[in-house]
Amino acid sequence: MPNSTMVTEFLLTRFSEVWEYRVLHAMLFLLMYLATLMGNFLIVSVTTLDKKLHTPMFFFLRNLSVLDMCYISVTIPKACVIFLLDNTVISKVECAAQIFFVFMFACTELLFLSIMARDRYVAISQPLHYSMIMNPRICIQMTLFSVFSSVIYAGFHTANTFRLSFCQSNLIHQFFCDVPSLLRLSCSETLSNEILIFISAVVVAGGCFAFITMSYIHIFQTVIKFPTRGERGKAFSTCVPHITVVTVFVSSIAAVYMKPTSHSPTVQDMITSVLYSIVPPFLNPIIYSLRNKQIKEAVKRIMRKKLYSRK
Repeated sequence: MPNSTMVTEFLLTRFSEVWEYRVLHAMLFLLMYLATLMGNFLIVSVTTLDKKLHTPMFFFLRNLSVLDMCYISVTIPKACVIFLLDNTVISKVECAAQIFFVFMFACTELLFLSIMARDRYVAISQPLHYSMIMNPRICIQMTLFSVFSSVIYAGFHTANTFRLSFCQSNLIHQFFCDVPSLLRLSCSETLSNEILIFISAVVVAGGCFAFITMSYIHIFQTVIKFPTRGERGKAFSTCVPHITVVTVFVSSIAAVYMKPTSHSPTVQDMITSVLYSIVPPFLNPIIYSLRNKQIKEAVKRIMRKKLYSRK
């Protein structure tokens, strides 16, 4: 393969070549996929049908749920196919599409989580100004900005990756296409790509993480002043899981995209990729919504209406 024009397909890698393990991995991925779809679809349905939840916080939760359903659909279906079938081929176009959408959805996820942290900060620290600061027009503008900027970000890195020549191998040591794995296969100079990825990861992931951390520090400073221990405990129990998911998400992205490209990939690299491509969409419905009292009450109201309508 002397140049990139000859590369029309790549080969993805499984966690194991043992058939029993392949079936086990496919079942685990499929169960996580279905649970993610069901949890996020429930949130979208409830926050859409119940008018009491038409608030900025649940507007962002609904957007996050739609995003998570799309995000996890980029990698898991194809991964299940390569686990169960002998064919591990992915075309160059499919590979480019995976990279584009993984970058776009991951970037949008970080921006949405940052906006949601800001929303919680305003709601807790500046409740009297909440309706003015987080008005519907601002919410829509922030959402559109997140999506459009992520599209530009993903398009840039996808184009910058596929301008390279691939001539060493077409075996990607990953269960989906990602940039570090492709850089290992390139016979072009990849230093500029690695530097750009490192800088963009620091700016986007590092910037969002710093913003979220500062927002929660201000929230904690406000919560500590709450008069009762119950109110403080409730606020802390809500915030800590959010920070945990963000930390896992950002640290796994950093582990994959901010280290020098290694020519000796390991299974650990694949497991790390699971932490940012599959785990956050899986956990977000549980942490952000299914533990939320208002969501539970809304589900009960909708169920009662359904039962009464049948009678």
